Amino acid sequence: MTPELVIFDCDGVLVDSEPVTLSFLRDELALRGLDLTLAEVIDQFIGGTLSGVAQKARGMGANLPEGWVDAFYARLYERLAAKTDLMPGVVPLLDRLDAAGIGYCVASNGRVAKMQVTLGQHPNTWARLQGRMFSVEHVGVPKPAPDLFLHAARSLGVEQAHCAVIEDSQTGARAAKAAGMRCFGYAPEGDGAKLATEGAHVFRSMDDLPDLLGL
Repeated sequence: MTPELVIFDCDGVLVDSEPVTLSFLRDELALRGLDLTLAEVIDQFIGGTLSGVAQKARGMGANLPEGWVDAFYARLYERLAAKTDLMPGVVPLLDRLDAAGIGYCVASNGRVAKMQVTLGQHPNTWARLQGRMFSVEHVGVPKPAPDLFLHAARSLGVEQAHCAVIEDSQTGARAAKAAGMRCFGYAPEGDGAKLATEGAHVFRSMDDLPDLLGL
């Protein structure tokens, strides 16, 4: 069934921000007494909020001072602002959705300010998403709770059964399942097994998505 609304995660789905973010997080945690490999950082923290990362990291032994989240965001934004590419195939995909008259939006556990830093580097894409960018800041409850996806659907007047979610994390896929929405798990690297365990249909390239969506 072709959806009426496609809900995209932002980091790792629309923008290639994850390598910079995760490497910086790994280095920062190592400085604070929690020395993890990049693979361990991905396994432990991808898909969550930075506040949740801080809480979990402290529980694992990291010595994170008060105000660490805001300070980390400030330094991270400087790095992302230097250059953050769109993920391959995003622009042609949005073109296909526009041509088919299918709505789309972004629903991210990240802050609106972060989306402005990353997506804002791409004026045409940024303009397309005006009024269709939803953040955990709008609902106060992060994924894997379904609240953010349900809020996005309600805001755009689409029933949840007619939405499709594009996610790259197990956390996001779990939120989609809880919201009663089909989920397509974007796994350009790796086998996507964790996405599949949450019921996501795993795909490798944005070029494959139009057929999967029934366009």
